[in-house]
Amino acid sequence: MLQDAETFSSHRSIFSSILGENWPTIPLELDPPAHGVFRSLLSPLLSPKRVRVLEPAVREQAIMLIDRIVASGTSCDAMKDFAFPFAVSTFLRFLGLPDDRLDTFVGWGKDLLHGDDKERPMAARTIVAFIDELAAMRRQEAVDDFMTFIVQAQVEGRRLTDTQVRGIGVLVFVAGLDTVAAAIGFDLAYLARNLKDQQLLRSEPDRIALATEELLRAYPPIQLIRVATKDIDFEGAPIRKGDYVSCATMIANRDPAEFECPNAIDLEREDNRHAAFGYGPHRCLGSHLARREIVIGLEEWLARIPAFKIKQGTAPITSGGHVFGIENLILDWS
Repeated sequence: MLQDAETFSSHRSIFSSILGENWPTIPLELDPPAHGVFRSLLSPLLSPKRVRVLEPAVREQAIMLIDRIVASGTSCDAMKDFAFPFAVSTFLRFLGLPDDRLDTFVGWGKDLLHGDDKERPMAARTIVAFIDELAAMRRQEAVDDFMTFIVQAQVEGRRLTDTQVRGIGVLVFVAGLDTVAAAIGFDLAYLARNLKDQQLLRSEPDRIALATEELLRAYPPIQLIRVATKDIDFEGAPIRKGDYVSCATMIANRDPAEFECPNAIDLEREDNRHAAFGYGPHRCLGSHLARREIVIGLEEWLARIPAFKIKQGTAPITSGGHVFGIENLILDWS
């Protein structure tokens, strides 16, 4: 399904439809051949080489946040105090923006992804206005950052239109706000409930990268949506032209034909072709950055926080939708 763009299209304009408009986030909501053109344009910005340049600043931010948590006591809301600010600060660095509006951006993201019928369109309009304003600033005064690259970029010999710049900017903004934070939250919740695995990763940090792949398999935060371009019968299910189809990665990741003991979480699983970042031409462009954020976050957390568990009398509150996540995660340690 994810590799058949002719039958299952990505062109659906979900974000702009909140505003009563019709423009795609780019390249997420484009089909070939336009998708490939824009993906090729953006790929160098999120390459492993570019991500390595960001790593020292990402690690520094993780250490700063965790040291602040340690100094404040022996308990915290891991989402509010670490996962969200860590993920959003990394995104701000990628955009070339300071951290002073971090709380504001987190609020916009929560309202957009998990808000009610009034909050979502308000957040969408605010985000669009911010992206448009940032693009205008970079056109007036170029700096070495993502948005400057976009407003100066050319496709087929022409500068991008305002709508194309907006579509790229909105996608990067939304993708950077919630997905990595959700993955870190699920990882910490799992480790808080499984102290043996927690201790294994703390004592052998070289295992963390492999473990995060298994936890992405078990708890993928993103669900992928496609639109049927024609009437078909898919594996016995009738699908009509125009139907929205959810490609549930969490189900694909527990396919017994693909994974041995799929419902068991094995942090040493090596044959792990999970679908957390999708498949096919739309495989997540930011997967290199996301992986390194998650690994660095867990490395520094486990190096600085002693054995932790979910605080007695509390339970993580999860949220659904296009992005699955944890709203709050109260952890304590001695």
